[in-house]
Amino acid sequence: MISEFIREQHRYTQRDICRIMHCSEDKVVPLIRRLKEFGVLKSVKYTDEQKNMSDLLDEDVAVTDVVEGDDEYLYVTTFVGVIVVAGRVLKCYPKYLPPNRTPQKELQQILKVLEKYNSKEQIISIFNDSSEGSTFNLLAVLLFLLQDYYENGVYTTTEDIVESNGFGEILWDKTINETFTLISENRPYYIDLQTKKRVTNDHDYFKRLHECVLTKASKELKEAGLLDLFEITDIDLTDEELDDFGDVEYILYRLEQELNTQFNTRKQLLLKTIYTYISQNGNLYDMDCLSLFGTNSFNLVWEHICADIMNNKLDTPLGAIKLPVPLKPEYDRKQKLIDLIEKPLWTATGKTAADTLIPDLISIAKVGTKWQFIIFDAKYYVPKLRAGTPPTRQPGIESVTKQYLYQLAYQKFIEDHGFDAVKNCFLLPTENKEIEDRGEVSMAMLHRLGLQNIQVRFLPAEMAYEHYLSGKIMDIGLLGL
Repeated sequence: MISEFIREQHRYTQRDICRIMHCSEDKVVPLIRRLKEFGVLKSVKYTDEQKNMSDLLDEDVAVTDVVEGDDEYLYVTTFVGVIVVAGRVLKCYPKYLPPNRTPQKELQQILKVLEKYNSKEQIISIFNDSSEGSTFNLLAVLLFLLQDYYENGVYTTTEDIVESNGFGEILWDKTINETFTLISENRPYYIDLQTKKRVTNDHDYFKRLHECVLTKASKELKEAGLLDLFEITDIDLTDEELDDFGDVEYILYRLEQELNTQFNTRKQLLLKTIYTYISQNGNLYDMDCLSLFGTNSFNLVWEHICADIMNNKLDTPLGAIKLPVPLKPEYDRKQKLIDLIEKPLWTATGKTAADTLIPDLISIAKVGTKWQFIIFDAKYYVPKLRAGTPPTRQPGIESVTKQYLYQLAYQKFIEDHGFDAVKNCFLLPTENKEIEDRGEVSMAMLHRLGLQNIQVRFLPAEMAYEHYLSGKIMDIGLLGL
């Protein structure tokens, strides 16, 4: 199977995509259309400025049809993760990694991050949604089946059998009514005790079917080169084929019958997934197959990771936050930090609006002997910051001004509780191994109000992911704020 790496937000020509897809221009046109339909590929006008950009603005997106040999447009990947389309595997890595690379190790870690990030969802993404409807997401189903197996094992059914003098629970009614009793000194003694034993039926239809589906799923992912990428061990449980279980209609009928009698939540979800897998009868080589595992919004993933590893206190009740001095009595202990930000008052109504400023994350840390109130903003940008040249690809003016306003919003709380210092900081991902101090962003008119300028730190993505996956809080002192 064709398998290639592509970079998020990179600009590709139609000829580039032909090379990546290993096909001619007439064959690549329907593939591009399909990727655009599901929002993982967008087109922009071909200009020198666009060619060098690393971010995609909504106003730059061109709504146009795909024409064979068209060199007026560039195509931009807006996805991080894995795309399988028409027998081709596209491994999409984040934009902070340099282009023209094969970052297998980095993408393995990113896929683990995406799995954890999505673990809060209780349903499996069996279908991809698009503007034109939905399509079966075979890749998500195959991954779910294998991961469920490694967490819970093979599908099992049990039955209870009765034994004489076994080691299970004694069935007293059956023992009294059906066995010989000895009476001694008016006390009954039972020579043979009837006991209950629960055994697994190794020849159960659904256990065998599950093993067959797992073996088939593992083989398909292995042939696509995805077992290594997702770091999943190969599964080979049986030589049986799906045809050995009857035709498709019969298998689906048996699954429906089992679902009607099964009340275990995990088993219900597993049976429904197997049912969908068999009824759709797809494979990764199908020309109509388009499967996705990943996200169009990796910026939200980066924000979530930073909030997690920096011990975000934004939604923590004030009474549960450790402060330099005890919480002042005028503050409600049940209030959260987010609730302290003022909302705009519209005097014509005498009421405040519902919306207000919302920081990404707030950390409260004791660094050495100093208590710091730190306002972080996790920015998913790849800026060019070179001495003597204007910055490019950097966060916009609205991001800068909001950071100053966040400090202003919390100024009273900070003064009331004796913090030694206030810090403002942008956190941006980098492929490098060390935290980089990249100076600060300043606006003199706001700094003159006594507000702190915004420091810029490039945070190694690999380090952030390691902390996130292991559930560890990062030492904020390492940032050197």
